[in-house]
Amino acid sequence: MDDELRALTERLRKEAADAAASARFERLRSTDDLDELAEVLTAPQQPLWARELAAFRLGCAGERRAFEALVLLLNHRDPERCASAAQALARLGDPRTARAAAALATNELRVAYALHPVRLLTALRAPESAPALITALKRRLSSPHDPYWRIALACVEGLGALADKRAVPVLDAARVHPRLAAAAVAALARIGER
Repeated sequence: MDDELRALTERLRKEAADAAASARFERLRSTDDLDELAEVLTAPQQPLWARELAAFRLGCAGERRAFEALVLLLNHRDPERCASAAQALARLGDPRTARAAAALATNELRVAYALHPVRLLTALRAPESAPALITALKRRLSSPHDPYWRIALACVEGLGALADKRAVPVLDAARVHPRLAAAAVAALARIGER
């Protein structure tokens, strides 16, 4: 957790470069007042770095007021923001998290941003995890030249980690794809099917 927070704060400190923003950044980084952090999420005209820092800190503290902001960040075009949101959501303990991650992982309109929701589903090990990963992987396998093979690979690895027998047919299908073959064989072995 300390390494994750350190990486996040270093990245956001660069975004809050001017003097006024720097002082505000230090205040949000160091405060223990969860209400102050939560207010950043609802106050108008807050910079993105402030919202991300507040949401991350609240999420890691188990404060459910961060949920909506973290889900929005999980679906952001910037992979670093997605990664930090996924880390905080994994710690948040909100029962809505798995449904939200499943919706993002299976949304074909946002497939380019599905990597972190897929990884979050694996980490959560929720009832929604395996069905969403199976759906996402089936879609990636439906096109022989799908550009989102990294998402397919994350699905294969996640299904192996979950070891859910419902994934066997789609993992069998993934074995014929050169970029997925080794991971699919390993996933099937973890499930006990090969």
